[in-house]
Parts: sequence; structure tokens; C-alpha cells
Amino acid sequence: MVGYPTNLNKENAMRRRLFPLACFETVLFLSSLMLTGCGDQKKKGPPGGFAVSVVAEAVKREKIEEKISLVGSLAADEFVEIKNEIAGVIEEIGFDEGQPVKKGQMLFMIDADKLKASLAQAEANLGLAHTTFERLSSLIRSGAVSQQEYDQAKSDLEAKQAEAELIKAQLKETVITAAFDGVMGERKVSLGQFVNQGTTLTFLINQDPLKAEFRVPERFLGQLKEGQTVEVTVAAYPDEEFKGEVYFIDPQVEEQTRTALVKAKLPNPQGKLRRGMFANLNLIVSVRSQALVVSEEALLPKGDDVFVFAVDQENKAQMKKVKVGIRLAGKAEIVEGLDEGENVIVEGYQKIGPGSTVKIKDTPAQTAHDAL
Repeated sequence: MVGYPTNLNKENAMRRRLFPLACFETVLFLSSLMLTGCGDQKKKGPPGGFAVSVVAEAVKREKIEEKISLVGSLAADEFVEIKNEIAGVIEEIGFDEGQPVKKGQMLFMIDADKLKASLAQAEANLGLAHTTFERLSSLIRSGAVSQQEYDQAKSDLEAKQAEAELIKAQLKETVITAAFDGVMGERKVSLGQFVNQGTTLTFLINQDPLKAEFRVPERFLGQLKEGQTVEVTVAAYPDEEFKGEVYFIDPQVEEQTRTALVKAKLPNPQGKLRRGMFANLNLIVSVRSQALVVSEEALLPKGDDVFVFAVDQENKAQMKKVKVGIRLAGKAEIVEGLDEGENVIVEGYQKIGPGSTVKIKDTPAQTAHDAL
């Protein structure tokens, strides 16, 4: 039988005694790591008892307006291109360019001397025709003239009457007046100039009120009605807002664009707005006077859902799912999930988790309000 060295047997025995102890210590170490890791995953946020400073705002009730942003152009409420109905020489001009005028005010007078002479001749011929007709009227009863002669005299009288009336009407057309109150546009002719019939002389514009004309996509037509408010801005006055009221909704939809023409009247007492201006418009389609509103910074989108951190009575942050309605500049309407007066966190929620203890710190605006 072969024997083994004594020192080798001793080392093997030592290893057998140490191995179970080493394995036990390793298991304890790994178990400790696993427990520590699970504890970290269970709760996010600072250690217990420590309050994180956050900024919170109360849920408020405010008046909000649902708007549709559109573009359009401005048009005059009344606009006419003034032309002369008879040819002649411009004898008088009764306005200055850009001047306000009243209805019936004389704008142009065309030389009427030839027409006056023609009227005098026509009235003389009318008198002779009337005398002839009266004489033949007495003779036909006695049979001294034929029916044909009588009818001819009657027809001649009527023709002379029509001729005189025509010249009188032409004389009236030598004086061109304003059809309505408005502002005069550019003058196209000069004093003493001969103008043919139908020449453009000037323009008359009624610019108070003006009309805003714009097209609305058909998907919004169910929300439109007369009397809705329109907010208008133009490039000439970028910091000023003009308000008008819808008075016309086209009953037809344009097939190519699938839009309907809508018109609104804009008061323009100072004449700042001009015909032909490009306009940016906000059409207010609905108004809610008691809507719940929070700062948009409080909203935490997660997939298709939206959440907020609300602070409960124990100063703990609770995550709540909310339903958002209209979004405004820096604000959002809350349809479901919050009540008036609840505090929602708008700054500092990155350092907390559900159930974290928080401390609401004053904002500069709150501090100033408290000081008052």
C-alpha cells in the first residue's frame, strides 16, 4: 500500500474545515446587497423625515376662452368706385383726398352749358307739340281731322316730353354726390379735364366699421354662430388688439378648400384699420367662466395620460391623474382629477416621489403679496 506525504494530508484537512465558513460569509454578503438594492427600488426620494422644498400653486377657477386661430383680410363696410355717367369737362371739385364727407355732399360738377341749351330747345319743341295736340283734340270731335293725324300729334307730344325728361336727367348727372358717409380716396382727375363717360374719378370708402373676412375649415362650422367675438391684430399695430363680432356665415362650403367664408364687423372710430390689411384673428367659439385652471408647468405627461403632484394635508406629495381640457398660454384647464384650492407642485417635483414629504416655499410674488 502506497502512503502519502504527511504535510499534504494536513493541508487537505484544513481546506475542508475552511470551505463551509467561506461559503457562508459569501452568501451573507450577497444577501445584504440584494436587500439594499430592493430597498432603493421601493421608494424614491429623500430619507424619511426630510422635507424637500418645492414651489406649489393653488388650483383656481378662472374665465377661459376657447379660440380658433385664423388669418384673413380687412374690407370696407361700403366701397364704391365713382365714375361719371356723362362726358364733359370737370368744372368743380368739392373735396380733398382723404377727407371725410357726408352723404349727399357734392364731389364733382361737370360743365352743363350744352345740356342746358339742349333742354331749352327740347322744352320749346315740347310746347309746340302740346299746342298742336290741343288743337287737333278739338278738331277730331267735329270730324275736321282724321284719326291718323290725331294719333300722330299725340305720339309727337309724348316723344317731346320724353326728350325733355332725358335731358333733365342728364343735367342731374352733371353733379356727382356722395352716396354715403365715408372718406374720399385718391382723386384720379383734375379741374378742367375732359372726361369720357365711365371714367374712374375717385373712390369713396366707409371705414367705420370695417369688415374682417376670413375662411373657417368645415370641421369648426358646428361651433360657429352669429355674435361670436373676434380678436384681430395687424402688423401696423402689433401691440394693439381690435375686437369685432361675427355677423355673416356663408351657407355654402367651398368645395376646393372645404372652408366657409365668415365676416365680422370691427369698430374703427380712429381710422387705424385700413381696407386691404392682412389680419391675424382669434375666433372665440366658447367661454367658460368657472373653469379649474393650473399652471402648465404642473403637468407631467406619461404616455397618453397626464399627472400632477398634489400636496395633501400632511404635506406629502400625491401623484394624481388628471384630464386636461383647453390649453392656454402657460395654463391648462383641468376637467377631472382636481378640486379648487388644492396645491399642485410646479417646481421641484424632480426630487420627489409619491408619498415624499415636501415643504412649500414662498415665491417672490407670494412674499410681496403677504407684505401688503
